[in-house]
Amino acid sequence: MASPHSPRLVLASASPRRLDLLNQIGVTPDLVMASNIDEAPRSGETPRALAERLAREKAAALAPAHPDALVLAADTVVAVGRRILPKAEDDAEVRACLRLLSGRSHRVYTGVAVAAPGERHASRLVETRLRFKRLDAFEIDAYVANREGLGKAGGYGIQGRAGAFVTSLQGSYPAVVGLPLYETLNLLRGLGYQGA
Repeated sequence: MASPHSPRLVLASASPRRLDLLNQIGVTPDLVMASNIDEAPRSGETPRALAERLAREKAAALAPAHPDALVLAADTVVAVGRRILPKAEDDAEVRACLRLLSGRSHRVYTGVAVAAPGERHASRLVETRLRFKRLDAFEIDAYVANREGLGKAGGYGIQGRAGAFVTSLQGSYPAVVGLPLYETLNLLRGLGYQGA
């Protein structure tokens, strides 16, 4: 919750993981609501550019309705090279993502953006490199069956069972979950937030 001298904080996300991460560092948004924007990549858009753009657009979409608040938004993109993996919508997409990630390195790009009163904006991009173990058919089938990867970028959630697939991680673990905490708190404080 914002202090009396701190702007209100709006979290532009429907992700319970982002809310949990904020609570972990003592930040409680005054309002939580999702931004409804088109998240499709543009032609030729790189994974990192997509993560940055979507975070900024999500914050900007809610800012006009909350002109006296800080609006915090984030977006996570999983990529193998320049190939952007989907937010898996069904079992087939989860399976396809896991087969692609099996035994390979990939990158997770997490953009975080804050829209502030006075039309001020700030954003950061965090890149994390991960490597998955080689997954056998049984492991993929079991992960698909538990349905944990549905709705998640790259078809997996590192904070759940897929954490056992990760053989190395260079970067920010919370960014892979959905919100880079160090960068987020710095952005908020730089724009006048005093709630944590």
